[in-house]
Amino acid sequence: MPHVLVVGRVVDEGLAVLKARADVSFEMIPEGDPEELRARLPQTNGILVRTMKLPRDLLDAAPDLKVVSRHGVGYDNVDVGCLTERKIPVAIAATANAVSVAEHAFWMMLELAKRGREHEQAVRSDNWNWRLGSHAVELQGRRLLLVGCGRIGRELAARARAFGMSVDVFDPFAPAPDGCRQVAELEAALPEADVVSLHLPRTAATVNLFDAAMLARMKPSAILVNTARGGIIDEAALADALRAGQIRGAGLDVLDQEPPPADHPLLRVDNLLVTPHVAGVTGEAMVRMAIESAENVLAGIDGRLDPGVVVNREVLA
Repeated sequence: MPHVLVVGRVVDEGLAVLKARADVSFEMIPEGDPEELRARLPQTNGILVRTMKLPRDLLDAAPDLKVVSRHGVGYDNVDVGCLTERKIPVAIAATANAVSVAEHAFWMMLELAKRGREHEQAVRSDNWNWRLGSHAVELQGRRLLLVGCGRIGRELAARARAFGMSVDVFDPFAPAPDGCRQVAELEAALPEADVVSLHLPRTAATVNLFDAAMLARMKPSAILVNTARGGIIDEAALADALRAGQIRGAGLDVLDQEPPPADHPLLRVDNLLVTPHVAGVTGEAMVRMAIESAENVLAGIDGRLDPGVVVNREVLA
C-alpha cells in the first residue's frame, strides 16, 4: 500500500482527503527533527511538506519516493534539482493562497499610502493636530508595477485597477492581464512606478535583484512591497534607502532570515511595514492549501498530476 508522510501540521480538511483513500496509508509528524524524518523515509512514497527543509541527503533516504507536494506555492525548502535528477515531480498548491497574498499586498500598499499606523499613534499620543500635515496620499491615478505576474500578481492587478490605478507588468514568462501594460525592461519601468510589488521566486538570478542601484531608480514617493520571498531585496540597501527618504516606504512580509535577529537594521526604520510571513496564512487559504496539497500528493502517487502544479515539469515528459 502506498504511504504518505505529512511533515508539519495540516488542517483537518486536508487530512480528510487522505483518509478518504482506503488504498493509501499516511502519518503526520512534526517539523524540525531531520532524524525523525529520515527514519520514516525508506517506507515513504509521497511527502506532503510545509516548511521543513528537504535537502538531498534526506531525499536520498526515500528510495521509493514518487512525489513531493508543497503545502504552499514556494518551494525553496525542497531540493528540486535532486528530485528532477530522479524524475520525481514537485507539486505546489498553486491556487490556494493567491487571494490571501494579493489582499495582504494591497493592504500594505494602502497602509503605506495612508500612513494609518502613524495616524492612530498620533491620536493615542494626544497629538490630534497631526491631521494638519496631509500625510496620506491616494492610490487612484498611481502606477503599480508588478514584478512577476502569476496567479497572485493577477489577483493584485484586479484590485489595483478597481481602485483606479494603472498597472504595468514586468514578467518575461507571463502576459499582462487585460487592461494592464507589459513592459520589457525592469530598469526602465522603475522610475515611472508609484508602487512596486514583487511576485517572483527566489532563485540565483533574483537574489538581491533589488540592490542599491535598483532602489535608486525608484521615485522618492514610491512604495516597495515584497510578499514573495526574502532575499530578493538587498535588506541593508533598503534600510539605507528608507532612512535617507529615498523611497516613501516599504512593506515586507518576507525576510532573508526568518525570524530576523533583534538587531536587524530594518526593524529600526519607521517607514517600514513588516509582517511575519503571514500573507498567505488566512483560515480560508489554509483549508484550500491543505486540500490542494493532499490532492496533489495522491495524484502524484497515482501518476495523474496536473502539469500546471508541477514546478519541474520536465520530469513528466
